[in-house]
Amino acid sequence: MLARRRQPGAAMPALIPAVTLALACLFGPPAAAKEPAGAKPPATLDEKGITLRFDDGSTFRIGGRLQGDFGTGRVQQRGFGTVFEEPAAIRRAWIETSYSLKDFAFAFQYDFNERRVPISDAIIAYKGFQDVIITHGNFKEPFSLDQLISDNVTQFTERSQADAFAPARNFGTAIGTHGTNWTAVTGVFGGNISTGIANNGIASTTRVTYTPWLAENKNDVLHFGLAGSYRTLGDDASSLSLSSRSEAFLFARPLVNTRTIRDATAIGRVGVEAAWQQGPFRLLGEYILTDIERRDGRSPLLFQGGYIQASVVLDEKGRPYQVVPGHGSEYGVFKGVALEERQRVSRGGTGVFELGLRYSAIDLESKEVRGGVEHDFTAGVNYYPEPNLRFVFDYVRSHASPSAESLNFRRRTVDADLFIGRAQLYW
Repeated sequence: MLARRRQPGAAMPALIPAVTLALACLFGPPAAAKEPAGAKPPATLDEKGITLRFDDGSTFRIGGRLQGDFGTGRVQQRGFGTVFEEPAAIRRAWIETSYSLKDFAFAFQYDFNERRVPISDAIIAYKGFQDVIITHGNFKEPFSLDQLISDNVTQFTERSQADAFAPARNFGTAIGTHGTNWTAVTGVFGGNISTGIANNGIASTTRVTYTPWLAENKNDVLHFGLAGSYRTLGDDASSLSLSSRSEAFLFARPLVNTRTIRDATAIGRVGVEAAWQQGPFRLLGEYILTDIERRDGRSPLLFQGGYIQASVVLDEKGRPYQVVPGHGSEYGVFKGVALEERQRVSRGGTGVFELGLRYSAIDLESKEVRGGVEHDFTAGVNYYPEPNLRFVFDYVRSHASPSAESLNFRRRTVDADLFIGRAQLYW
């Protein structure tokens, strides 16, 4: 089980049709101009992609996302080597489809830029029971607010250091339910569908959320969450490792790394989360404690990480809060910034800006495992000229005390300054 951040990949020729479709979605005429008010045409092309509606009431949608990163960086340590292997690279290049028919929903996502785990969601969901969603397939385990928020709408280009502990997507079955001010989802998961469902043992993962205050506008909210996950690795699990690099996709090497933990038998995680949003202002944070059990009676290893971040949308309102998903485990999460027609650049507006700050840390040192400690500070600006177009600009300052074995350094600390940009289309 490795940290999910990977090396940059090359863009693919297949992206050209996707970009063409996205531009058509961006600047095409609004749906209301094509059909009378309230009408539902059998086919639409808009910021949601291509949507087909059939006589039996079913709906089929084709969408996608394209994220291109660029930037530069500097590491204050001789001998570190290349900071960025490439100054620009494609981060994600997804095509996604969904189909709904009465109480059933199907979804499939494929990332052409991901070599190791190209399949993201591949699910079937049943919503025939009141306030209950049953999801089966490959999807996110219900753990970590930061991880469950879509990478289309994350505050910064990358998630926090603590995301190294989140299990993310695996194959399994989950049952979710909700009330007026609470949600609960639990599931059993094997390995990832792309790398082998039978690999990495079996996990049981549960998350509950509680909102003592949620305004009628679905924006102003006070959110608390608690999640737990326990995965038995089994005798066939030969190794486990945890690592993290500065919060930039283009960064070449991990600064902290446990290396291989060969005697691990199970990994347990506990995460607590809190968020508050009032109008355009939002504050949220998480803390995750990870326990690794070992064979032959050896004492367990304890690692930890967390973050706190603040943001403001330079508008009258912030990000919508989603209580219940269409399928999967994304209960109680924040959605993306919503633009009004008058704010769109293509309609004569100026778009919307969003500012954010984050501090995150990870500690991978326990017992004889000296994987290092890292602290990151990130400041970022998001610009939304259209509903499905975003530009992100982040500055990341990293301060790490890496393991000497990991980076072969004699000095105790490493400092890095990174400037990252992203151009993003999603439809």
